[in-house]
Order: sequence, then structure tokens, then C-alpha cells
Amino acid sequence: MRFRIALLALTVAVLAIAGPAAAAPTHKAALPVKIRVVANEFTFTFPKASVPHGSTVLFNVVNKGAVAHNLVITSLGKATPLIQPGKSATVKVIFKKKGRFPYICSVPRHAEQGMAGSFLVK
Repeated sequence: MRFRIALLALTVAVLAIAGPAAAAPTHKAALPVKIRVVANEFTFTFPKASVPHGSTVLFNVVNKGAVAHNLVITSLGKATPLIQPGKSATVKVIFKKKGRFPYICSVPRHAEQGMAGSFLVK
């Protein structure tokens, strides 16, 4: 009987010590990268030109222009809604692989007038 009580006490002590360590995450999830993009006639301004692959990016697009714009990451099918002047919208993109990811404003003729480029993922 004493053996069982001692064994039970030892088990409780081990679990009390190891429990919190076992429950703790082994790594922290990377925080999303926040990038504020300014849209204007007829340009996009990105303060950051690239991110490492595997990054989650929150593109907050602010329309400083006089007409509506949007941001479309064409190869991923990710886009903001149409953003009216003075307003903003955010699109979340997870870049799982390296490469250049083209973007445009999909309003007719805006990409041809300069609202196009590519975002680098290293």
C-alpha cells in the first residue's frame, strides 16, 4: 500500500513539473507582416519590396487618389474590393513559395497607365 501511495505521489510530482513544459509550444507562430500600400493615379507605393517565403502579409491599401482603385495579386487570385478615394481595404496573402508575384489595379486601363508591378518573395 505504501508503495502505491509513493508511486502515485511521484507520478503527480512528475506531471506537475513536466505538464506545463509539455503543453508549451515549441515555437512561436510568425506574426503577419503588415504593409501599407498607397494607391494613387496611377501608381502603387510599397514601403517594403519583399518578404521571406512562408510569410503571411496583410496588405492595407489606402486610396489617396481621386478615383477608385483596387490591388489584385493576379497569380494568387487575391484582391481588395474596389476602394473609393480616401478609403482603405486589407487583403491577406500567404506566400508559400519564392518568386515574383505580379499585382495590378483591375480598373480598366489603370494597369496600362502604371498601376502594375511585382512583389518579391525570397
